[in-house]
Amino acid sequence: MSAAQRPQSRSPYVAIERSDWSDLADTSSLPLTEEELRNIRGLGDLLDLQEVSEVYLPVSELLSIYVKQAQLLHGNTVEFFGERAARTPFIIAVAGSVAAGKSTVSRLLKELMQRWDGIPSVELVTTDGFLYPNSELEKRGLMERKGFPESYDRKRLLEFVADIKSGKSEIQVPVYSHLTYNIVEGEYITVTKPDVLIVEGLNLLQPPATGQEVALSDYFDFSIYIDADQENLEKWYLARFSQLWSTAFTNPRSYFHDLTKDLTEEQAMDRARGFWRNINLLNLRENIEPTRSRATLVMHKGDEHRVEKVLLRKI
Repeated sequence: MSAAQRPQSRSPYVAIERSDWSDLADTSSLPLTEEELRNIRGLGDLLDLQEVSEVYLPVSELLSIYVKQAQLLHGNTVEFFGERAARTPFIIAVAGSVAAGKSTVSRLLKELMQRWDGIPSVELVTTDGFLYPNSELEKRGLMERKGFPESYDRKRLLEFVADIKSGKSEIQVPVYSHLTYNIVEGEYITVTKPDVLIVEGLNLLQPPATGQEVALSDYFDFSIYIDADQENLEKWYLARFSQLWSTAFTNPRSYFHDLTKDLTEEQAMDRARGFWRNINLLNLRENIEPTRSRATLVMHKGDEHRVEKVLLRKI
């Protein structure tokens, strides 16, 4: 049977293997240095300049097409209606499991996109700042479900993206500390109407919560899901926990200091496996992974965080 005679796939995605995806990039000049990449790379992430060149440059170029087309559509729509409505920020969501590398991807895309012509302002916000403070989570009995949808102030998060899309000039976002594992009281970052806003988090692509008419994802112009097999995610989570156990967790200010200070490394890793199995894996299976098919772009990682395949939603 010829290619023309084969039945069309009913998947909403076009699947592109890494080798074909890397051919899409203009690699004549790599915009990042090794030193800049070192500041972007997350703990345990093996991101290198080759990965940037072969995988993330094409993503950056694709995003530039979407942003420019959104700007063009806005201009045409304003002209059609005869209005003078200001252009609102283009919002990109980066979702996926704990340990998938969302933060690294988000920081990298921010750096790449800031180098585009005509895109002078790119800001990054994580949904960690919208978690309830630990005191509230304890009151609600949710400390063991931190990271699950109900552990976030979803009303406030929804209001934040709605304010962004309404063109509000300055919006404050609470600051979250990974050292204390808590919201930093009285500290905020201010988002000042960027051209592009990247929002990174676990549960960004979920449908509307009970009683809500709209979902957070209704405000996103483009969404990326960082995908990986559960075995790799667990391996990366445990490797990161091991590194933190011998570094950040030794700090008395760390939330995990008292939980691990009297444990041997083997005992600490047993506890980490429990955290993964009873919290992170459960959240992945119940809430995060089922939303993968709602993304515009799915990036599937294999061993060592290397992207093996890209799924792009058909237009």
